[in-house]
Amino acid sequence: MASAIPIPLSVRTLIRPRTRFHTIQSHLNKWINSLSLMATPQASSDSISTKTERVVIKGRVQGVWYRNWTIDNATQLGLKGWVRNRKDGSVEALFSGSPEAVQEMEQRCRRGPPDAVVTGLQVFPSNDDPGTGFERKPTV
Repeated sequence: MASAIPIPLSVRTLIRPRTRFHTIQSHLNKWINSLSLMATPQASSDSISTKTERVVIKGRVQGVWYRNWTIDNATQLGLKGWVRNRKDGSVEALFSGSPEAVQEMEQRCRRGPPDAVVTGLQVFPSNDDPGTGFERKPTV
């Protein structure tokens, strides 16, 4: 009759923690995979519901803090993009974000900061890359 081979205590303590580690690692990997699966549909729905527009604002819009005002408002609405002066005296901006936020920014641009006098606003759909935040660009 074969008898069981006794396993020294030092070997048993090495086996047990490793087994626990692999069990914990397995659970952790499953949890990470479930998080990435949950995040994937959200990322795709964000890209579907993003609207990007280029806007040209005309009137007395330079020298009245219009660009700084635009940066503050766009940031407040969570938009990405940029704003810049144009040599013809207008201000140009690219707004990208939720359709509601872009529409709200359009309405705000029609009024502008207190010292601005907006006489015209042109809106163009755009496929330009808005970047990762909202910034001021040099005059063109």
